[in-house]
Amino acid sequence: MKDAIAGWRSGTRRSQQLVLAILVLAVLVSMAVSLASYDLFPLAGFFVWLLLGLLLLRFRELVALAVVITVAGAVARLDHGDAAGGRIAGVVLLVLAAVLVLYASGRQRSGLPGPLSAALLSDLRDRLNAQGRVPELPGPWTCETAMIAAHGVGYAGDFMVADLDHEAQRLDLVLVDVVGKGVKAAPSALLLAGALGGMVGALRGPALFEAANAFLLRQDERYTEETFATAVHVSIDLADGSYTILSAGHPPALRWEPAEGAWVVDGARGTALGVLPHADLEASTGVLGPGQALMFYTDGVVESRDTDIDDGIRWLQQTAAAAMVHGSTGVARRVVRQVAAGDDDRAVLVLTRSA
Repeated sequence: MKDAIAGWRSGTRRSQQLVLAILVLAVLVSMAVSLASYDLFPLAGFFVWLLLGLLLLRFRELVALAVVITVAGAVARLDHGDAAGGRIAGVVLLVLAAVLVLYASGRQRSGLPGPLSAALLSDLRDRLNAQGRVPELPGPWTCETAMIAAHGVGYAGDFMVADLDHEAQRLDLVLVDVVGKGVKAAPSALLLAGALGGMVGALRGPALFEAANAFLLRQDERYTEETFATAVHVSIDLADGSYTILSAGHPPALRWEPAEGAWVVDGARGTALGVLPHADLEASTGVLGPGQALMFYTDGVVESRDTDIDDGIRWLQQTAAAAMVHGSTGVARRVVRQVAAGDDDRAVLVLTRSA
């Protein structure tokens, strides 16, 4: 049984044929019952088999099942009933339902039944989220992230990749915002996340963004306009707190200065990835001391149709400063929750060195 379920989940032809055979047998039994006593299994029961087929079968097998259901339902309905018009109307509705079910199945671009397509998307989402899991950091270091996808869906164009070199005590974090929003941006985000996940740690500084830029420019021309991205990369030595920040078209990072009780704008600047053959990057460097923190975020946090990005950054500085009054723990979540609901993905990353 487990093998059969596993086969169905993988969408194999053999498993599909087995499910089709079971459903066809059930339909034929239902027809026999309906012919013997229509009240025990009326025409409405055949609609249930159609829905089950939509949930369990791929398109080709579903076509075969729909034909069997339509014929069986028509035979059962036309054999019973007082008015010929009512019997014909019931059969017409069954045929129409079969056509709609086949249309819905044909729109599944994955070629899999609905539940399997949903499971595939969930797996891709989990893989994307797994790229951004930060390993447990030593001593006084903590890293928090908070993300909200556009329109409340579970897929977004914002993602993070992380790498911790335990031996060298070096942490690399990359926060990326792929053009697009929500589900539309998810395929591009997954594509770039896989590439960056394989490069981060092995490449640092401009070399990492140059490789990512070349990767995006190599994509199929049909999707080039949909695969540029902004990104920010921080590489930090956890032993002494020295860091380098590179920004590729991303909103400026913020640095928490506890003595001033304020978030200060960082100076790293650059052009977005996937736009020009060679991205123009201007790095910033510094040392993160005890009690200080770095904040990275996507434009969905500071931009909206009614808000200029500079005003948005000032709002973020004030909001994040107020959030720090309650301590650095949970700052990312507290900030994201205060961002006005909009139609763009929102992500905040906070790296803190405790006092």
